[in-house]
Amino acid sequence: MTTAPVTYELIKVCKQSGARLGRLHTPHGTFDTPMFMPVGTLATVKTMSPEELKAIGAGVILSNTYHLWLRPGEDIVEEAGGLHRFMNWDRGILTDSGGFQVFSLSDLREIEEAGVHFRNHLNGEKMFLSPEKAVHIQNALGSDIMMALDECPPYPADRDYLKKSVERTSRWAERCLKANRHPDRQALFAIVQGGVHEDLRKMSARDLTSLDFPGYAVGGLSVGEPKHLMYETLEFTTPLLPEDKPRYLMGVGSPDALIEGAIRGIDMFDCVLPTRIARNGTCMTSTGRLVVRNAEYARDYRPIDENCDCYVCQNYTRAYIRHLVKANETFGLRLTTYHNLYFLLKLMERVREAIREDRLLDFKEAFFEQYGFNKPDAKNF
Repeated sequence: MTTAPVTYELIKVCKQSGARLGRLHTPHGTFDTPMFMPVGTLATVKTMSPEELKAIGAGVILSNTYHLWLRPGEDIVEEAGGLHRFMNWDRGILTDSGGFQVFSLSDLREIEEAGVHFRNHLNGEKMFLSPEKAVHIQNALGSDIMMALDECPPYPADRDYLKKSVERTSRWAERCLKANRHPDRQALFAIVQGGVHEDLRKMSARDLTSLDFPGYAVGGLSVGEPKHLMYETLEFTTPLLPEDKPRYLMGVGSPDALIEGAIRGIDMFDCVLPTRIARNGTCMTSTGRLVVRNAEYARDYRPIDENCDCYVCQNYTRAYIRHLVKANETFGLRLTTYHNLYFLLKLMERVREAIREDRLLDFKEAFFEQYGFNKPDAKNF
């Protein structure tokens, strides 16, 4: 029997919260969990170099199957020696299946048992993505962790439709498993769906865990549902997943959701949030959200966050960064992006420390109070 190329090692469970401290072992390194994974859609985390990402502690980064399929093409990436060589990243890489982009970027799509017909969002060309094609593209990209093709319905969605979608996702997952040409060096994770319905989540988890994937993601959340529903759904979904496999919550990256997700047993998170808001001049700080492009910071010579020890906060002022952002200078976007990613990676480091010391609920309370999440008019992401 082939040993899974990606495995999870449980180190300890927080006595106060139930959160897990662990290690994710991959062909390109071992990384502590819970962890946040920066998103590098087109084989790059926007404005950041691989050296900078390493300096701030990034371990696994994401790339996007759909976008790399369209450009430059998975054949070119494979010819270059795979994503790791292509983008000069020698740590972990996770690629999504491309399914979310097909469903979110294309208005004209048709789902059938074989796969999804849709139009390329760049030029309108008709295309087709099947479970087998999604895996074959990812095999060519050479990522450490691949995701099975699933359907990610919007919120809200008709319950009867959701049930059919869950059943299709399970059938597609089995096809993906059979299509993996490199199970010895590329792990395939399945995605549990079912909206906010407990019985559908149970059905999805039962079907997928029976296939013994090396890891499991919780999908279909952070798609428009209220956060309290996301947390409730996690509470009854995460316990359905194997304790000896990594658990990945897709598309979640706000500070409060990272902490709440960890409390509910999640090991891995990813989101474009920190990099996307950075390009609009919005920064995460220890005392809440700061929109540095606002006029009030024109003569503010303090760092973005006086409690932060990152390169940006040690060297540049709000006034200077505001000037760069307002002038559309790329360096300004680099600085806000660097800071936001550092903030979240450092946050997860502090979460891991709190789990190790059995005080994650205390940490959450203090962090939420300082950040401003407890205020009635709290500005959330």
